[in-house]
Amino acid sequence: MTAAVPEVLLLDGVLDAEQAAATVRSILADQQPDGAVPWFHGGHLDPWDHTEAAMALDTAGEHAAAEAAYRWLADRQNADGSWYAAYSYGHGGPDGEVTNASKETNFCAYIAVGAWHHHLSTGDDAFLEYLWPVVRRALDFTVGLRLPDGPIAWRQDADGTAPQEALLTGSSSILHALRCGLAIADYLEEPQPDWELAAGRLRHAIARHPERFLDKDRYSMDWYYPVLGTALRGDAAEERIARDWDRFVVPGLGVRCVSDRPWVTGGESAELALALWAVGQSDRAVEILRWIQHLRHTDGSYWTGYVFEDDAIWPEERTTWTAGALLLAVAALGGDPATVAVFGGEHLPAGLLVNDCC
Repeated sequence: MTAAVPEVLLLDGVLDAEQAAATVRSILADQQPDGAVPWFHGGHLDPWDHTEAAMALDTAGEHAAAEAAYRWLADRQNADGSWYAAYSYGHGGPDGEVTNASKETNFCAYIAVGAWHHHLSTGDDAFLEYLWPVVRRALDFTVGLRLPDGPIAWRQDADGTAPQEALLTGSSSILHALRCGLAIADYLEEPQPDWELAAGRLRHAIARHPERFLDKDRYSMDWYYPVLGTALRGDAAEERIARDWDRFVVPGLGVRCVSDRPWVTGGESAELALALWAVGQSDRAVEILRWIQHLRHTDGSYWTGYVFEDDAIWPEERTTWTAGALLLAVAALGGDPATVAVFGGEHLPAGLLVNDCC
């Protein structure tokens, strides 16, 4: 049983105390004895969603469970600072078996966001110092795959080669990770000028040069992630949200994953809510979180998505990262200091400024 959930996880029309506790329990129920948090019981694990679930556990005061998740990452880190894209749990083979040997850069970088969030949640200096070498190696690996014009290659293949291509969503998440990594570096007085330069150039590319990224305009994440990843704020963020609102948002149901498909997803909806909160549109954020309660299961977990043309839950899986995204959005709206600091972005180091003319 979880302890009483913090008040920051209570939101009228979204989560009451009993519901919030059930959602936290649904993540804990899928966490493995080694600390891993797969997508669902018998599902695979990727390092990004694993970290998101750990952050959600910290919002609920489940710091020991979150620490176990970060220790899993520390134990599994490759010598070059990376993690593999997918690990298997519950499929008959050994738990933790690598099932996708490519290395996605945004997956690898995200531990910096989780580590800083965990420290702000717990104040545990000793654990932050334990994680610091892990974070440093992860961000060094990520920055090592930057492209000449600022973005960062989205993956390294199993043979060690990397396509000279970048994803806007992934790069936005990497920017967020670099800023959190720089916050850790500042706190520990371990300057990282290479990260500062990479963050500045990456932020410039995201804000000014969409042509430098693969065209994934159909996907809602490419719409809101420059805001969620802290690249855009103020008028630029509000203009971006307004531009494609009607293309992706389905009133009463949530946010489409893909603009031309009748499929709304809980994870994208909760992440958009978090981005809306970050730019001062909290009323809209709460409304979206209320809409997606049709995805809530009786045990407190959340279905991944809903195909509204067919009135069908699809896929038939309840994912820890969907529950995690919802808890983080509620925590931000509730004023959880760690979540506000990490996703608000105002006090995160911005990286070195670059010339806006190029």
